[in-house]
Amino acid sequence: MGLGILIDGKWIPRREQEDDRGRFVRPSTTFRDRITADGSSGYPATAGRYHLYVSFACPWAHRTLIMRKLKGLEEAIALSVVSPIIDQNSWEFSDYPGTIPDSQNGCDYLWQLYLKAQSDYSGRVTVPVLWDKQTKQIVNNESREIIRMFDTEFAGIAKNNVSFYPEDLQSSVEETIDAIYQPINNGVYRAGFATTQSAYEEGVNDLFDALDRWEAILGKQRYLCGDRLTEADICMFTTLFRFDAVYYVHFKCNLRRLVDYPNLWNYLKDLYQQPAFKETCRMDHIKDHYYQSHPKVNPTKIVPLGPIINFDEPHDRDKFR
Repeated sequence: MGLGILIDGKWIPRREQEDDRGRFVRPSTTFRDRITADGSSGYPATAGRYHLYVSFACPWAHRTLIMRKLKGLEEAIALSVVSPIIDQNSWEFSDYPGTIPDSQNGCDYLWQLYLKAQSDYSGRVTVPVLWDKQTKQIVNNESREIIRMFDTEFAGIAKNNVSFYPEDLQSSVEETIDAIYQPINNGVYRAGFATTQSAYEEGVNDLFDALDRWEAILGKQRYLCGDRLTEADICMFTTLFRFDAVYYVHFKCNLRRLVDYPNLWNYLKDLYQQPAFKETCRMDHIKDHYYQSHPKVNPTKIVPLGPIINFDEPHDRDKFR
């Protein structure tokens, strides 16, 4: 996630993000190399070699933080955290509470890191970024692939021996991540960044049709793929956690609040109350980012005080054990 773009190594602060019908278009990520357990890719899964750049505000980067903690990879993979507030230089390393400076490369802005990897780079500057200290290259900036590598390729050095991509559920996990991406994960952006009424309505209707579907499914099982926590739940969580505080108001996804869905709301609380999820959540970063970094959506940059949401209240998901 990030605004602005590099063109031939030069930073351009703003860019168009919609097609000729006013629909938000998310370009694909650029760096797609892989870390492997046996090193056959040229990037071996080794403790201390890689550095993860994230934003607590960004739902895509948030996925990698959760997986890093679930697997117990905090000591093996170092971390830098950008400021949540985007200005003309996009993601910045600052003294905002909770940020972590770029101890690896000393960058002031994330786009400078991209230029260290490729001096004439053209493309988006987004988090998360997985950086290789040895080759001084960006290995990958696609969140779905990073969490998969943390989950599977780093299993041999992870402190926690648990899999979120179990062999018997792999097809279900893949299908579910695919199913929630466009209408839900990206759907909130399709609504929020739409520039025509028809594009907005298309995004909102797809979003709530999908939420209705998963509300029914979660009335029958604890997690998206059955009785076990998987990568799919991580991908769903980071969108749902932001829903009532940001997407409902800021992105006009307001047919219903998440708390109006009994099963989705209890599912969200169940996930949040697990330490690896809760300890990676920073609502202050989230609200400041969205309400202060999208001037076309919120030109006053006023950050609402509410809503008051108690993610720690009891849930009913233990009934599925």
